[in-house]
Amino acid sequence: MSATSGLPSPTLHVVRNLAKAGALLGGLPLGLGALTWWLGGIAAGSAGLVVGLCAAMSLLLIGDRVLLGMLGAADLPAEDAPALAHTVLQVSERMGVEIAELYAIEDDHPRAFALSGSPRQSSLVVTTGFLELGAVVDLEGLVAHELAHVRHRDTIVQTPVVLIAASVLELARLMGPLRRAALVVLGPLAGSVVHLFISPKREFAADRVADAASAGPNVVADGLQRLDRASELVPFSASPATEPLYAIDPFDGDGLAPWFSTHPPLAQRMAQLGTRAPVLSD
Repeated sequence: MSATSGLPSPTLHVVRNLAKAGALLGGLPLGLGALTWWLGGIAAGSAGLVVGLCAAMSLLLIGDRVLLGMLGAADLPAEDAPALAHTVLQVSERMGVEIAELYAIEDDHPRAFALSGSPRQSSLVVTTGFLELGAVVDLEGLVAHELAHVRHRDTIVQTPVVLIAASVLELARLMGPLRRAALVVLGPLAGSVVHLFISPKREFAADRVADAASAGPNVVADGLQRLDRASELVPFSASPATEPLYAIDPFDGDGLAPWFSTHPPLAQRMAQLGTRAPVLSD
């Protein structure tokens, strides 16, 4: 019996996310083409369609690389984080997923997230604060949560959506004296794109699968709670558009953050996880 036989089937999640990714990447050139046609006629519409197609292909093929660059992530060799690399290898084998590369961000705030370019190319990104958290908490549950997003193909939606939303916010911030007015218009627009394609239900599903794939009971619940407590002790600063990437919402709810909040309350997630006996073993 395979290691994944005790896990819920990911088929429904995969089909749903592939459909969302198709709608996003297909709607981008069509929408841009229609807008430019309305503004400038058929010639402008054709140009907009071509630009939109190029943008969609770029999001699909190198969107994760662009986002890694925006976030300041660098390659993390396995020998520099042997405990994390070993945990990722163990959990990925249990869950039937493949993590191509590890990346690290120099930041004391503990967080980890997964990114995808193509469906077969996924990466795990951690901060230096997350690696330090491993000294006081078992990272298995948190790694399993992120790999559950890969298993469900949540990452092929989250990656381009976050990149688009973050780029829209950055565009607004570059408008100088018009920055505030631009944020009033573009902020809700970017937030609407996020909520259109990303559902809070994905976190419940990832928690359930991660819990079932963990070698011991309550590893995911314990990891999430400890991560939440540790996050409160360290200053945090990032684009609020990146909120869907993280295991928990690290923002304090001020400013633009509520427009991009996609995480259910942690208390609800804990109630779902409850306690259990071990399902799988190494």
